[in-house]
Amino acid sequence: MIDSIYIGMSGLEGYQRGLRVIANNTANLNTPGFKSSSLNFSDTFYANGGSGRQSSQLGYGLNTVGTSLSFKPGEFRQTGNNLDLSIDGTGLFRLKDKSGNITYTRDGQFQFDKDGILVNKNGLEVMGIDANGNEGPISIASANTMVGKASASLKFSGNLLLGAATPQTVSGVTVVDAGGATHTLSVRFTDTSATTPGSWSAELMDGTTVIGTGQLIFQNGVPTAATSSLSMTYTPAGQPAIPLTLDFSNNVTSLADASLSSLTFKSTDGFAAGNLSSTAFDATGTLIMTYANGQTVKGSKLALGRFDTTDALESVGDNQFRSTDDSAWHVGVAGGVFGSVKSGYVEISNVDLSQEFSDLVIMQRGYQASSQIVSTANDMLQELFAMKK
Repeated sequence: MIDSIYIGMSGLEGYQRGLRVIANNTANLNTPGFKSSSLNFSDTFYANGGSGRQSSQLGYGLNTVGTSLSFKPGEFRQTGNNLDLSIDGTGLFRLKDKSGNITYTRDGQFQFDKDGILVNKNGLEVMGIDANGNEGPISIASANTMVGKASASLKFSGNLLLGAATPQTVSGVTVVDAGGATHTLSVRFTDTSATTPGSWSAELMDGTTVIGTGQLIFQNGVPTAATSSLSMTYTPAGQPAIPLTLDFSNNVTSLADASLSSLTFKSTDGFAAGNLSSTAFDATGTLIMTYANGQTVKGSKLALGRFDTTDALESVGDNQFRSTDDSAWHVGVAGGVFGSVKSGYVEISNVDLSQEFSDLVIMQRGYQASSQIVSTANDMLQELFAMKK
């Protein structure tokens, strides 16, 4: 009977641990990146209760042998914050503390700290991989301002009306100088086919001042390869000279059809200086920095980890896991088995509330049954002591 009480107590202790696991899962129902766990039960060692063919094995009760993590994905919840990240796949974000210890998480609530380093809500650095394949923190410390770039190429598209009696002028030609200032020029086209068949004189103008000239020649309605790009030089006031290439090589024609759109200025490769206005990550985990001048620059990629077996990791709190066997871990970037990155979403807990309530009932019944065993064994002992009187 003493053994029966011990066995009942082992059941009480085991089901109490099971209740604790369920309570922890349920309490973290809405915790981003949380992974539920379940308690593993086993029976305790056995002793022989007899000898020979009639021998029997008598167990010593219930034992628990740790918890098992479930890494099934949780729901993706949209937040609208570009630095809230989730992974649609098996990868985990890699974090590093001040001591250099690496942990892993599915909780992608990140931000840039005052030093421009991407960190999680606890201040741990989020690891990235740069263009050279080196792993390190993701930083925007040196990327807050983009230096301007002077224009070098001016692209045009559309149609020059063949046979037009008056010159045709393309206005709104934007040129950026070395100081980042923007200048609006124009190009005047005059039909010179009387002297050279299919030719046009092109004059780059600043207001009414001609600052460069060139000849554009068309054959069968398209510019010849030799004249499809015209080189001119523009010198803004107080700035160095800017060599410019007027590019007519793509989608430029000279036809007599007046219904076709007239020639227009399309784009320039120059841009003014600009401050960093927003940051985000694309599906490949690449940092995309957008500037006030409309330019974008790509930075490091997020470093992701994945494991071969859940036996290779353990929970350390704060929605983080650490490796217990580095040989079972792999480091890479988004794509393939690592999955894709979703910006503006967080992964909520994968706890299945209906399953937890079902397990709760089972634990409660097991606890009640074990308690009844202890009570019954105690009553039998009392009866035994009463018989001795």
